[in-house]
Amino acid sequence: MRLPPASTTHHARPLHVGSPNPGDRAIFDRLVDQIFQRQWFTNNGELVREFEAMLCDYLGVRHCIPVCNATVGLQLACQALELTGEVIVPAFTFVATPHAVCWERLTPVFADVDATTHTLCPASVESLINERTSAIIGVHVWGNPCDTNSLQQIAARHGIELIYDAAHAFACGHEGQMVGSFGRCEVFSFHATKFFHTFEGGAIATNDDVLAQKIRLMKNFGFAGQDNVIHLGTNAKMTEISAAMGISMFANLQQILEHNRRNYLQYQSVLNQVNGLRMFSLDHLQRTNWQYIVVEVDESQFGQSRDGALEHLRTNGILARRYFYPGCHRMQPYQSMPGDTNSRLENTNRLCERVLCLPTGCAVSADDINRICDVLLRSRRSQAAA
Repeated sequence: MRLPPASTTHHARPLHVGSPNPGDRAIFDRLVDQIFQRQWFTNNGELVREFEAMLCDYLGVRHCIPVCNATVGLQLACQALELTGEVIVPAFTFVATPHAVCWERLTPVFADVDATTHTLCPASVESLINERTSAIIGVHVWGNPCDTNSLQQIAARHGIELIYDAAHAFACGHEGQMVGSFGRCEVFSFHATKFFHTFEGGAIATNDDVLAQKIRLMKNFGFAGQDNVIHLGTNAKMTEISAAMGISMFANLQQILEHNRRNYLQYQSVLNQVNGLRMFSLDHLQRTNWQYIVVEVDESQFGQSRDGALEHLRTNGILARRYFYPGCHRMQPYQSMPGDTNSRLENTNRLCERVLCLPTGCAVSADDINRICDVLLRSRRSQAAA
């Protein structure tokens, strides 16, 4: 395994996790001109409607409702499904997932994840269900779909709802279907750091006509026509400028997928040869966006801790990230809630101490990956020298 020497920090541009993938600038500029010509900036404009139709067609779903962001999308889903009491969620997720539950005056109950897939462990979920449980929210971490069959069976057996946080999973597939078709609904994030983005935004996908109509009312203050409010609602609308970016992203979608896949395979060719580094496998997935380069660092074998490697990378201008450190259950307000979550979240706690996410996306080149891998391996050598 031979890599070129790492560039010195002052010569190398910073590389960071979450650098935005670009849409087609010519298409975006043309659409922006149309927005100004029409003078229609929000409130279900022409571009939002066009974007929604493109989403439905791509995902193969009856409805995919654009919203201002995925966190509010999760709140709308909880409200529209009239959830009560407790909702089971993973602790190994971005804190927006339990936050959305709490904003709806529901209690998040943290389940453990599978050590290999990093998604909800069905056995852990079932052990937590009681008479107060109204729903499960699964998270397709790294674009890796949950065990949808097992979770659906559990939800049906107990008569509770099943929702998915699909923030990482746009353009991913499972069981011969695109993510977007599972559970009662699935919520996508189109934040700028995601594989596919609208600057800021999200969407709620569902094949349930009644649920979709309810969400459409709720995202616009409950209006059913001018001066006619028929339901409790909020302002969760997507703007025309965000929809313009989303439409422009579709033009570059295949190019971004191919770039991400090349990056993934290049990282894999180096890191899978290193003792103490386990790269999260995406090869087995039917369809994925290849957006996350996830490495578990075993200090005893690698010769450096995850946090030590992270600091070494950052010193060299590579802004890697810990996900989802320290775990939602160790953040406020959840850390102060009653109950011993640590004892039932063994896999979550282990992953939070070991997971390292490395830069990828269209801003990262083959030469950049060589530099990142070299700096990561040098973190081990510098530790050994010390």
